[in-house]
Amino acid sequence: MPPPKHAEGTHRMTVPVLETENLVKIYGRGETRFDALKGINLEIGKGESLAIVGKSGSGKSTLMHLLALLDGPTHGVVALEGRPTNDLGAKELNELRNSAFGFVFQQFFLTPGQTVLENVTLPLKIAGVPAAERKRRGLEALDQLEMADKAQNKATDLSGGQKQRVVIARALINNPSVIFADEPTGNLDSATSRVVEDILFGLNREKGITLVIVTHDTDLARRCQRQIYLVDGQIVPNPEEEAGDVVDTPARPEARETADRGGVTVKEPETGAIVTLSQADLAELARGAQRPPHTGKHAAADPHTPEQPGATA
Repeated sequence: MPPPKHAEGTHRMTVPVLETENLVKIYGRGETRFDALKGINLEIGKGESLAIVGKSGSGKSTLMHLLALLDGPTHGVVALEGRPTNDLGAKELNELRNSAFGFVFQQFFLTPGQTVLENVTLPLKIAGVPAAERKRRGLEALDQLEMADKAQNKATDLSGGQKQRVVIARALINNPSVIFADEPTGNLDSATSRVVEDILFGLNREKGITLVIVTHDTDLARRCQRQIYLVDGQIVPNPEEEAGDVVDTPARPEARETADRGGVTVKEPETGAIVTLSQADLAELARGAQRPPHTGKHAAADPHTPEQPGATA
């Protein structure tokens, strides 16, 4: 008997752990306006490892901050386990972020004067967990990272690799469903970087923790199950060039042939460059303006209409 029609797509019935619809982030107004994200539609599955890849200024860290509920979008929706988060108050957002997410950053963000154990158990202290329980869970997390013997050391006494292990232990302390890692090996040598990467991917593989890594490192990105590439706040196809920078800016309009006569000369708001748009360019822009925005199941959660439709990943 042949398989049911569309059987291969049944995995999509699972609710994503994180989802965005028409996600837009704008900073500033008027001449200082900067569109950091331009309508991102993205689903991240439970237990997935995902790399968000792009050059500096591409919007990758902005996207991570919105996914992690560290910032709010100008337009669009971020949903956690199918639940839109737009209408949550500050207290509820803080509690949700503290319980659901762990964070691993390039700069470590450890308090120098506190012990390793105190740094690791900070999320539990914020959550109001009693001291004895904090200590038990903190030592357990440090033991997973082979750092229990450093529990009473000051953070300043640790090497870079040891500090990142402490950061990972802190990220694990609340048994998060998602770990966000922003350039997690940026301050480490290659050998230590590999150890830290192995720890993160081991947690993803063995504990089913969703791993979202923001990076410009192609080797690190390839270790993830999936990669998305950002250029100028939009998701683009996987670039073919692998040498040099991870992503290259697409050719500007002036680099294309403008054989059609009657073009229009405009000034790009971001760079100030003078660009000549052909009649074909103008026709494509007009068609794009007429396309309806992406409408998803969470659209009602955002009363605003995004300024432009975005790519889907």
